[in-house]
Amino acid sequence: MAMTPLDSLLTCLRFPSVSTDSAHAEDVRACAQWLAGFLRDSGLNTTVHPTPGHPIVVARNTHRPGRPTVLLYGHYDVQPADPLDLWLTPPFEPRIENGIIFARGATDNKGQLMAHANGLRQTMAADGDLPVNLIALFEGEEEIGSPNLGPFLAAHRHDLACDVVAISDTGMVAAGVPTFTYGLRGITCCEVELTGPALDLHSGIFGGSVANPATELARLIAQLHDAHGRIMIDGFYDQVRPLASWEREAWSTLPLNDQAILKLTGSPALFGEAGYSSVERTWARPTAEVNGLGGGYQGEGSKTVLPSRAFAKFSFRLVPDQNPAVLLPQIEAWLQARTPATVTLTVRSGHSGQPYAMDPHSRHGQAAQAALRTTFDGREPALIREGGSIPIVQSFKDILGADTLLLGLALPDCQAHAPNENFPIANFEAGQRLNRHLLQELARV
Repeated sequence: MAMTPLDSLLTCLRFPSVSTDSAHAEDVRACAQWLAGFLRDSGLNTTVHPTPGHPIVVARNTHRPGRPTVLLYGHYDVQPADPLDLWLTPPFEPRIENGIIFARGATDNKGQLMAHANGLRQTMAADGDLPVNLIALFEGEEEIGSPNLGPFLAAHRHDLACDVVAISDTGMVAAGVPTFTYGLRGITCCEVELTGPALDLHSGIFGGSVANPATELARLIAQLHDAHGRIMIDGFYDQVRPLASWEREAWSTLPLNDQAILKLTGSPALFGEAGYSSVERTWARPTAEVNGLGGGYQGEGSKTVLPSRAFAKFSFRLVPDQNPAVLLPQIEAWLQARTPATVTLTVRSGHSGQPYAMDPHSRHGQAAQAALRTTFDGREPALIREGGSIPIVQSFKDILGADTLLLGLALPDCQAHAPNENFPIANFEAGQRLNRHLLQELARV
């Protein structure tokens, strides 16, 4: 019996393809090989390319003169499933409840990737070919910043030349509302460590005579924002592109408003930079967040130590026209200037990615919107930016010279990166239709 589209997704979800954990390296490779086999069986010429990290899968139809070339991108790697005790069922044993699939990667990005892969398979089976010259590029390192994809694009620039890129790895503003994302925030990450004494000290014998790195770290973090959520790093907002008036007007009518976000988050109240709505803050304003911090004793009960070190992990989401390479030295200088002589500051940079924006009213943008209307029964697409980051999108622009169409199928409550990640089967089916309509529309551009 032939594998159904749903069966193919469930199979893909069973691979624990966690790219950040070396213990799952073989699982990531196995997922790449399975995906390559699926594309090959669909009639596409498919190759698995090794990299210094995880493999890249590339598939294509027979390219013919006179047709536009579309690069379809997705990623088959997933986030770690921790904390496991908060999952209702095992994260790599997908379950279906009330038409919703629960599994790690269900939304990010296997559900969306496999919707497109099945759309390709259906068109190939029905027509024997696709209406465009297609390059499908699926990587296994998106969740760790795509460190090997940029060099791969540069090395294969000629073979990967295309007119436009299409990605479904973003969200919808609400169920049933077609959504076209034309901008993404960038990111730069760092870890900050403060060290004081050479080793943990008895807090009774030494407390009051040397500085506590955990206390000094808390002071630094407290200075990062003012009382209204504005980031206090010198020059941080200098290159921020202002919101256009049409964007503010369009976004104010969307169902994803402050009340909806408050309900989604479960927070007692919303908070953020004054003068902006919640969607404006998350889509078009930069942020500085503490992602984790630690130091000293973490176990049960008390242990009266003065810790020798404390650390915090930061991520800074950036917007057009901010540049991570410019901002990271500014961030470090700001921290150094506020670190007292009683402790030593070390800043370790993490992964970075450029912000991205395209014109949603371009010819390719109009084709994407037409495909969304057809897929969702004539409903007008919402035009949005998104707060997340897909660092490789700007690389597509810089290396291949192509804009990217971000056509998300994730719902606001999909729990991506969290326990009980989920994806509606209805969205999976819509994604298959979207693939077929999108290629038809782009063939006419």
